[in-house]
Amino acid sequence: MRKIIESTFVSLDGVIDDTRPSTASRAEPQRWGQPYWDADHNGYAAKLMEGVDAMLLGRATYEGFAEAWSAQEGPFADVMNAMPKYVASRTLTETTWNATLLGADVAEEVAKLKEQPGGNILKYGTGELDRTLVEHGLVDEFHFWYFPVVVGAGKHLFEGAGFDTTHLKLADINRFESGIVVHIYAPK
Repeated sequence: MRKIIESTFVSLDGVIDDTRPSTASRAEPQRWGQPYWDADHNGYAAKLMEGVDAMLLGRATYEGFAEAWSAQEGPFADVMNAMPKYVASRTLTETTWNATLLGADVAEEVAKLKEQPGGNILKYGTGELDRTLVEHGLVDEFHFWYFPVVVGAGKHLFEGAGFDTTHLKLADINRFESGIVVHIYAPK
């Protein structure tokens, strides 16, 4: 069975992104994380793609990634652009960038994807889609990339998720010279 592997950038104060216009420039991971993107970061990102043949994205992550990656070229960008993407959204009616919209019952659709033959499915970002995935026990690994930065404002990890207490077990830790520490968790 395929695994759902989630990969999320997190500041030390738990910020994952911006949802408030007043904090837009400082709460975006591509802004506060970029000074730490180095060979270790790139190597781990490439390693995370091994055995993966599809991506699962929420609407916001999909739109941001499509804008950022579709114009890029190079080995990693070529893989990102060619890989099939599955998008959970209540508002999109069509997609581009090699993507397919999931049906209304996202949990059922993702469970079916996991049963299909193929490689693992990589999910970037943490947001509304996680409520459904965690509630239904569909995430097999969480890779939380903790960056050595305090952002001070923005959306926090699992903010407003609304699911019950979920216990995880620490499966591994990866430390980078830049100060990034990736904690890998799996369901207990």
